[in-house]
Amino acid sequence: MKATLFALGAFAGLAAANINFDWVNPTCEFTAYDNSCLTGQHCSTKNTCVPNSKSDHSKIVSRSRSSIRFPEKRQAAKFSLDGKCGPANGNLLCDPKSTAYTGSCCSQYGWCGETPAHCGTGCLSGCTNGAEPSVVKPVVSASPRPNAPAPAAPRDDGRCGKDFGGATCDAKGAYGGCCSSYGYCGTTDGHCLVPNGCQNGCTGAVVSQAPAPISTVTRPPSLTSSGEPVLGKPTSVANPPATPTGIPTIDGSCGATFGNTVCGDWAQGSCCSMYGYCGNTTAHCGEGCQNGPCVKAPSQPAPAASPAPVALKQGTLEIKGRSGVPAMHAGLMQNGNVVFLDKVENYTELKLANGQFAYSSEYDPRTQKLTPLAYKTNAFCSGGIFLADGRFASLGGNAPLDFIDPTVGDGFKGIRFLERSEDGSKNGQDWVEPGKLLDTPRWYASVQIMPDSSIFVASGSLNGLDPSKPENNNPTYEILNADGTPQGTSFNMEILSKNQPYYMYPFMHLMKDGNLFVQVAKSAEIFNVATGNVVRQVADLPGSYRTYPNTGGSVMMPLSSANDWNPDVIICGGGPYQDITAPGDPSCGRMKPLDANPEWEMDSMPEGRGMVEGTLLADGTIAWVNGAQLGAQGFGVAENPSLEVLLYDPNQPKGKRFTTGPKSTIARMYHSVALLLLDGTLLISGSNPVEQPILTPDAKNPFVTEFRNEIYTPGYLQGNPTRPSNVQISSKNLVANGSTFTIKFNAPANSKAVKVSLYYGGFVTHSVHMGHRMAFLDTTGFKAGTTAQSITVTMPPTKSIAPPGPYVVYVLVDGVPAIGQFVKVS
Repeated sequence: MKATLFALGAFAGLAAANINFDWVNPTCEFTAYDNSCLTGQHCSTKNTCVPNSKSDHSKIVSRSRSSIRFPEKRQAAKFSLDGKCGPANGNLLCDPKSTAYTGSCCSQYGWCGETPAHCGTGCLSGCTNGAEPSVVKPVVSASPRPNAPAPAAPRDDGRCGKDFGGATCDAKGAYGGCCSSYGYCGTTDGHCLVPNGCQNGCTGAVVSQAPAPISTVTRPPSLTSSGEPVLGKPTSVANPPATPTGIPTIDGSCGATFGNTVCGDWAQGSCCSMYGYCGNTTAHCGEGCQNGPCVKAPSQPAPAASPAPVALKQGTLEIKGRSGVPAMHAGLMQNGNVVFLDKVENYTELKLANGQFAYSSEYDPRTQKLTPLAYKTNAFCSGGIFLADGRFASLGGNAPLDFIDPTVGDGFKGIRFLERSEDGSKNGQDWVEPGKLLDTPRWYASVQIMPDSSIFVASGSLNGLDPSKPENNNPTYEILNADGTPQGTSFNMEILSKNQPYYMYPFMHLMKDGNLFVQVAKSAEIFNVATGNVVRQVADLPGSYRTYPNTGGSVMMPLSSANDWNPDVIICGGGPYQDITAPGDPSCGRMKPLDANPEWEMDSMPEGRGMVEGTLLADGTIAWVNGAQLGAQGFGVAENPSLEVLLYDPNQPKGKRFTTGPKSTIARMYHSVALLLLDGTLLISGSNPVEQPILTPDAKNPFVTEFRNEIYTPGYLQGNPTRPSNVQISSKNLVANGSTFTIKFNAPANSKAVKVSLYYGGFVTHSVHMGHRMAFLDTTGFKAGTTAQSITVTMPPTKSIAPPGPYVVYVLVDGVPAIGQFVKVS
């Protein structure tokens, strides 16, 4: 098989696609009705192509071509050769005679085609289907709360619209009277034209005035590509002035990238971070700070790597089975099978009945059987969770790649469900997409189920491009109902907004008081979802960045009545910037967020490690696997893979918690996963750090697409010990209200002790395990040395400790687990 399956003639250029392009308003320099602009645009008085209003469009199409004078400098239309089109691709048009692709419509994402998605809403050129051609409308990424005040008077900072309490703009003021879709007052077409998303004070016509100052100019969103957002290694700032001079920011952006603006007395902080955002955390005021009081240091230094001894029982690693598709996302279903979920690819090992490659698969770890699964929208880098009714939800995603697969549509707002049952009656059924959409596009969103069964969805990208540009970002959250339907409103979340561009895939853990522990970049807080308020800000975590694109791993330790169900969270790994030269961070921070004065207890792994993920094993210990010692997340920006299994025992004293397990022979880099199976072993899969699948490594791509699965058998199963057997649970429908149920089982002879764990595996992707939690339940009635056992088990007292959904019950006798069984908790 060829080394790369992406070199497909006309499409070979995709891997090198520029994913940092800005919106292009092509100059026309001709008369107002010259058709040198794209369909759906006309030449403004400023000699730039702008979107037509309906009146403009009808006037243009009815005007006789013979009455239009075309200057000699008029150029012939340029057609796309590879299916990429529109402003982001040199204003190329789609060639209806092309043999490389089909269709003359340029979609809002810059791909040629002939489907309604290409030719209808958002179509850029060649549009049909009776839809009014238009440019893609900007997305307003946040709305006020339902009880927000009525439209307000103008503010004094030039901000306006839905994101700012409905504020209007003062037409006689310094900024201008039109409120753009992004909440900036101004006077340009981007501010004032309704087709461009003007919120209030709109004129609906071209306004010929001088541009507003740089700090008030609306920044339209970039378009998308199939690539990943790239930050790269930032430029260092030497001796930044503590009291800088310059134009104060009015939107929280600052520094060299944003007109050398300064933070001044910006409410979120006066330090300008290395990527150009104002704040007051160590990520803003510490290393890379551009201006402001750049002196803030963490409360304590992050420790360097420390050696760890070999575990007394290391466990074993075995290559076993295949994923069928690149394992970007994964979850353990109620039938004991694992679902893998991937983005649209030009090659997988499975095909669907329609002849297209499958991008999702169902894997049976007992038989190694693979079943291809279909979905309707691109799930690239989605988030997810299990709903209260047991369905597996994938939320958000990325744009369609029509030239690869025209049957899969836009997934940015996608909501997908997969349902399985313990009896196997739903095995092999495809993903279901009812058509309801998220309120705003979300690529790289994190998800958590709440005690009332609602779904909290936070963060994401609007378009998958450079997150150092605020117009690409979606630092908000929204709520879904218990059945997965959207409530339709997005709310600003300050910890996300302030910590751009490290705001994506935040770590979130539900605590016993119903609030969320949220960690982003180097900062953490306790957040009340019901009120939208921050309950407590905790100290910054020493060390490097911990979330995308330098994601480490985060685990909440097992809850129990012995620790009064109090959360105890650990975060390990990460890195300082997104580049192949970035050293992995070996440090770990551990905190009990509900303590009176919570502080980070620092520890360290034997090596620096990014993209490392921690998974709770059946006995409550943690296995840390996957990742790299150098680099970051993204395509081709990591090397020196971490191959060793690390084991962490939270009950040991500091300094003795880490031990080492076996070493793999497979590099598990970007887009790898790990999750616990019903038999208590750990499934490890994935690694696809290339834009499209490559099967044979070479000098340019030493780490390629991996389809082999591995099974890690922990030490508690080493040597094939006798398991508890014949487990019978009195009810598979349990309630988190302190109620009791009975478990009958056969214990090995001479058994001494029993433990019962309630385990929620969650949605696994990008080192983030969404919803992942374990509770050890109180038991009575165990009789040491007796074979036939019947014990009474007490459920947690509240749904904040065990939120609704599917869980696995593991019965452990002397540390050895029986085969787990699914139950439903309500």
